[in-house]
Amino acid sequence: MSNRSSNQLVVPQATAALDQMKYEVAQELGIAIPQDGYYGNMTTKDAGSIGGSITRRLVQMAQQSLSSRQ
Repeated sequence: MSNRSSNQLVVPQATAALDQMKYEVAQELGIAIPQDGYYGNMTTKDAGSIGGSITRRLVQMAQQSLSSRQ
């Protein structure tokens, strides 16, 4: 069994862009991101809303990228 976490980024250089997207999505949804970095007090619903919105954006970006190649 591998010790590799499924949360590791395939492209580590994307960390800053993903963090920025997280803050933008949270702001659009009206959800406050903890300034101290501790997410233990954030509700599961809020965290899921942010993650779901990020996933939708990333899928949309990939679809646009793929469609522009053709």
